[in-house]
Amino acid sequence: MLIAPRVNPRSFCMKGLGLVQVYTGAGKGKTTAALGLALRAWGRGLRVCVVQFMKFGEDYGEIRALRALGGIDLFQFGRDVLLVEGKIKPEDRLLGKDALAKAREAMTSGSYDLVVLDEVNVAAYYGVVSPNDVMEAVRARGEEVEVVLTGRNAPREFIEEADLVTEMVMRKHPYEKGLPARMGIEY
Repeated sequence: MLIAPRVNPRSFCMKGLGLVQVYTGAGKGKTTAALGLALRAWGRGLRVCVVQFMKFGEDYGEIRALRALGGIDLFQFGRDVLLVEGKIKPEDRLLGKDALAKAREAMTSGSYDLVVLDEVNVAAYYGVVSPNDVMEAVRARGEEVEVVLTGRNAPREFIEEADLVTEMVMRKHPYEKGLPARMGIEY
């Protein structure tokens, strides 16, 4: 396991941490961008936690890489199925509640500098978690905890609260030509 050197974040930041970022939109790359930021932060000695809403399992290349790398704490809360709007089960809401509890703990514990809430936007949009509950947890974070919320359909509350919002726009996608997801590229 590689261990990044622990350094004072203020030694390379003019302003400390503590902003809220949202990565949303129909385009590809929201989780990838957030995990790239997580790697950058870890490489600079920051303590990083990723909480995945509605995802479970090892069949994602980035999850395999994070687990092999070590050093970035990763927690998954979801069933090993693709959730569909309007077909959310009570079990999904219970897993969402557990994910949000873990996220709140990570953001308030003092153990992390960066917390990524992966797919929380979709979880809120589908009603797996309440947008208000997510915002309460984000607002309760430690003063210098940076938070990233990812997923399509970010609720208005998330956009308004955020300091940085990036919207991924899909102009063209190989799916449109019938090309299936490719191992190592889409998963």
